[in-house]
Amino acid sequence: MELFEKVKQQLFSKVDILSPDIDEEFVRARVLEILSQIEKQEKRYIPDEEVQQVLRAINDELFGYSVLTPLMTDPTITEVMINGPFQVYVEVNGRKHLTGVQFSSHQHLMRVLEKMLHYSFRRVDEMNPYTDFSLPDGSRVNVIIPPVSVSGPVITIRKFLRSFNSIEDLVEYGSITPEMGEFLIAAIKARLNIIFSGATGAGKTTTLSVLLHYLPKDERLIVIEDTSELIVDHPHVIRLEARYANIEGRGEITIRDLFKNSLRMRPDRIVIGEVRGEESLDILQAVISGHKGSLAVLHADNPSDAIARLETMVVIFNERMPLWLVQKQICDGIDLIVQQERMVDGVRRITYITEVLDWRDGRDNEVALQDIFRFNQEGVDENGKVLGGWQKLGKEPRVAEVMRRMGVEVKREWFYDS
Repeated sequence: MELFEKVKQQLFSKVDILSPDIDEEFVRARVLEILSQIEKQEKRYIPDEEVQQVLRAINDELFGYSVLTPLMTDPTITEVMINGPFQVYVEVNGRKHLTGVQFSSHQHLMRVLEKMLHYSFRRVDEMNPYTDFSLPDGSRVNVIIPPVSVSGPVITIRKFLRSFNSIEDLVEYGSITPEMGEFLIAAIKARLNIIFSGATGAGKTTTLSVLLHYLPKDERLIVIEDTSELIVDHPHVIRLEARYANIEGRGEITIRDLFKNSLRMRPDRIVIGEVRGEESLDILQAVISGHKGSLAVLHADNPSDAIARLETMVVIFNERMPLWLVQKQICDGIDLIVQQERMVDGVRRITYITEVLDWRDGRDNEVALQDIFRFNQEGVDENGKVLGGWQKLGKEPRVAEVMRRMGVEVKREWFYDS
């Protein structure tokens, strides 16, 4: 819109768009002044409808995310993918669609990106051409720019879904059954050590965020993340975030550094946003030595793969440690694996809740697992909806006795169909 570009150019030459002092009323007054000047200079009348369009567009530019604002406020859109200034895709119900949204130029896109980065402690430039960060609403952003990205600035935004605030919300969405939800709440209260496993975008962080609501309110919670993603509604929470090295290669603070320090902070619970490196052994040894109730996220395709990844991480960074000892510490330290998957119909389902059995139950070079709940997919209907349902173990898992010792009620109907 030609009028909008004229107003924006004049406004931005007079106003610092990142200043915390500007508000909507201030901007509205300045925009109306500029429009009045344009009417006088061009000797024409600007209709009220066009004035309101300019005001909305300027408001989105300054207080929203410019042309992305309608996409960011649309509750049906779960992901926004910006492939340079002239191509924007969205994901709706698990399917990607090209939109008609475009930025006016490379500079326009970079200005919007600068605004997104303003409230984080991250930066991007030619020396640091990619990063991850979170928006104030909890949405997660990855950005990569030239010269690394030949396509221009590429921004991927995984939107925070506000609708999931309780286990009942996950049940209604179709991620979990009521019995599974009650079992997981009981496991959290019984201070079981749980790994939340799945691929990128499977819903692990959302499920963990929901379950954190059920932690006892008198506990001191330490949350450690690479990029702040978890939504934590808890009265006593300390949030720690890793830091990249600066241009000189100094100042890096890793997840392992933060985890080691957290052990001296009198935590009742430690939550790790993602286990992916040398911190893996420290976490295992901590939970074995008394830090019960720890919760962690790990990328893997199934519970067995989660164990294999954990074994691999420990062995890679601790070459002298024999595999059998790594496996024993996994058996001693991890109680449950909650596996989540985004299926072909776009629904993020918990496909397994699996317990890690005692070291003596496993064979050589194998950690023994037992599924407590499992989703069995039977096919896909004509509308693309996944067919199938959850199967119960049919007997009481071993962790049930641990839960009783912690004073947590265990219900028979969680594990038996009748």
